[in-house]
Amino acid sequence: MKKFFILLVLSILCGSASWAQKIGYTDMEFIASKMPEYQLAQTEMKKFSEKWAKEIQDKFSEIDRMQRAYMAEEILLTEDLKRKRQSEIKEKELEAGEYNSKIFGMEGLLFQKKKELMKPVLEKVQRAVTKVCSQRRLDFMFDKSSDVGMLYTNPKHDYSDYVMEELGIDPKTIKAAAGDKVGKLDPPAQAPTENSPKQKSTNSKLK
Repeated sequence: MKKFFILLVLSILCGSASWAQKIGYTDMEFIASKMPEYQLAQTEMKKFSEKWAKEIQDKFSEIDRMQRAYMAEEILLTEDLKRKRQSEIKEKELEAGEYNSKIFGMEGLLFQKKKELMKPVLEKVQRAVTKVCSQRRLDFMFDKSSDVGMLYTNPKHDYSDYVMEELGIDPKTIKAAAGDKVGKLDPPAQAPTENSPKQKSTNSKLK
């Protein structure tokens, strides 16, 4: 619905005879991934994830131990003791399942921790975007990595390089490294035909 509303507004504005605004787009997800702060946040996320995963694994290992012990001793237990042991195992299973959902469930502790760690990174990128928009006199800039997405993009409107420069990231170094990687892994591409269009289109990202 949000995507439809924004596209509808743009179509109305673009159809207006008084349209004079400048539009740009950027890729905040890509830019953030190149920041040292992002790498540190990812490292912290991995630590929390591994710690919580270990705790959950320990809980299920304890349940497995209890089940094996019950099966080995079942023949010697009275009916009352059997029911008691079964109840204890069931309680542990419920506890482990609830803890797993609490950590790794939708909007669980891992999700909340990611938001907490990524917030300063995204705020820093947003400040750079705002400054670039002011310097380049842009009226609109869209994030093509967000839910809004882009049906069509013209490379001349991509201001990601300016945002990276504002953050102290050298876009030329990033592109050179990416070019070397593609050159080593991909077969040679066919030469472009004469008068081929230089514009490119990108598919909408649906989440």
